[in-house]
Amino acid sequence: MVDRLANSEANHRRIMMVENAFGSAGQSLQASNRVLVGEGVLTKICRKAPKPRQFFLFNDVLVYGNIVLEKKKYNKQHILALADVQLESLDDDGELMYGWQVISPEKSFAVYAATATEKLEWMAHIQKCITDLRKKSGIDGPSAEGAAVWVPDNNAPICMVCQKTKFSAINRRHHCRKCGTVVCGACSKNKWLLPKISNKPVRICNKCFISLANPATSSMASDKPPTDAKANGDDSSSDEESVSIAGSTVEAKGGSSDEEEDDDDEKPDAHAEPTFYPTS
Repeated sequence: MVDRLANSEANHRRIMMVENAFGSAGQSLQASNRVLVGEGVLTKICRKAPKPRQFFLFNDVLVYGNIVLEKKKYNKQHILALADVQLESLDDDGELMYGWQVISPEKSFAVYAATATEKLEWMAHIQKCITDLRKKSGIDGPSAEGAAVWVPDNNAPICMVCQKTKFSAINRRHHCRKCGTVVCGACSKNKWLLPKISNKPVRICNKCFISLANPATSSMASDKPPTDAKANGDDSSSDEESVSIAGSTVEAKGGSSDEEEDDDDEKPDAHAEPTFYPTS
């Protein structure tokens, strides 16, 4: 049924509308046997605050971006291959309700739906796409370990490694690309090549550096050897790197965090339920 839908005029039109909404800055979404399964707004936990993001679920990839003009224009397109994605449900925590984690080798993050029903719908549709894709491809599971979910800045008033440094305009926050913790510059002086996250060495905390540098004491050491952060032109005032996403490379602030987080993107005027298209 999905193969037939992939060649339908309705599916082609929907995909073209998504492509046009991202404009020339987005990647082409046309692919053999690709079907748009659903779309809608989810609240994504970004580095500095939860923000609404437009999500598009295809039968093989998950696409999302910033909302510039609701239902008409988006930017900061991200694409995750579903074959490598895992889902983990999150317990409700105060105002943060109906959430789950999207975990992949390139990027991992938490999202929240507006209602319990929408959470169940989203998770069921995504999981079905993952299961069907792996079955069709003969894949048992993800090809690599999932990237760390970054701890939001507001959750860490002090360095999570030394437990001493208080963050300020002078003592800036940094994120370890291996474990996602918020650390000070002194506790993240080293870089390590994590191929699934970036094609360049990325900042890691001292704890992860020790684990990666000592293969006899940790299984983490399968990644590439270390480099000094300052030797690679990285100082405590900059947290920029190149991030590999679904086979392409984009320049990003904050690495595998949320390069779109500081944009003044439009907030939806009112909640609209997600749309899921018939696939059977």
